[in-house]
Amino acid sequence: MAVGILGTGSYLPERVVTNVDLLALVPDADPEWVSRKTLIEARRFAAPDQAASDLAVRAAHSALERAGVTAAEIDYIIVSTSTGDSPQPPTSNLVQYAIGATRAACFDVNAVCAGFVYALGVANGLVRTSPDALVLVIAADIYSRILDFGDRRTAVLFGDGAGAAVVGRVPEGYGIIDLDLASRGDANDLIHVKAGGSRLPASAETVAAGDHYFRMNGRGVRDFVATSVPPALDALLRRNDFKAEDVDHFVPHQANGIMLQELVNAAGFQNAHTHLTLPWYGNVGSASLPVTLDEANRDGSLRDGELVLLAGFGGGMSMGAALVRWGH
Repeated sequence: MAVGILGTGSYLPERVVTNVDLLALVPDADPEWVSRKTLIEARRFAAPDQAASDLAVRAAHSALERAGVTAAEIDYIIVSTSTGDSPQPPTSNLVQYAIGATRAACFDVNAVCAGFVYALGVANGLVRTSPDALVLVIAADIYSRILDFGDRRTAVLFGDGAGAAVVGRVPEGYGIIDLDLASRGDANDLIHVKAGGSRLPASAETVAAGDHYFRMNGRGVRDFVATSVPPALDALLRRNDFKAEDVDHFVPHQANGIMLQELVNAAGFQNAHTHLTLPWYGNVGSASLPVTLDEANRDGSLRDGELVLLAGFGGGMSMGAALVRWGH
């Protein structure tokens, strides 16, 4: 049987923060420097009363409508997030309650920016086990709440948003051809939030030290992507008797525009349509890939039968890639 994406959706908060606007938060973030170094021109920030589940709910409604499915028909809800509403309960349970998906079993996954592909892999397995199942996969992140705006090299990259997909059985010849998931725990220090967990619980001291902020070794991440991601994508393609030039659409995690240019060249995807939403939305964590996929789907770029390659990579370090034969 074949498993694929029945519909996509996304939601971006209303507040637009341009590179010029960002100066009020990051005084030494020269707008021209940000644009040149990252290709980002703006990003969206959630409203003070919005949490990850609120963004996820909006994206979920969009995906359900696109798929022609009601919330009551959903069997599983998987939410990928590293900025959930709270440590407990799972953000997915809050989404279930909000949309009325009363029969859905719910759980969260956290593979940071690779999380959507990891969740897609789990959804693929669930449908193959229960062929009539429908899985709502959502990625939602609010990074504006954990950024240190005194760290311009990191703070300028991120925004908030959510993307979603309904996964279920599709006609033979379409859908998910193969997935590849990989983790490099030895590189766990490249991206992290130090405090707030069981090793370093929240305290007045951790807050004063700024240990609840997101931290990233930008150079280390760039080196990791350059050395690890192209070989992984090549191996996935070759395993399924494809070459780089067979890829019609490349939908990567929207980490940094310059990094993505380097990745496309290294992986040999010059002839593919590489989809970018990063100039307008920045890096939206695990949501950046499904947000970009939804925009490509809605603007009609993805044609029936075309080969689509999804690639996520992020903290952990983790990588996830999915090869999909697109169908409507």
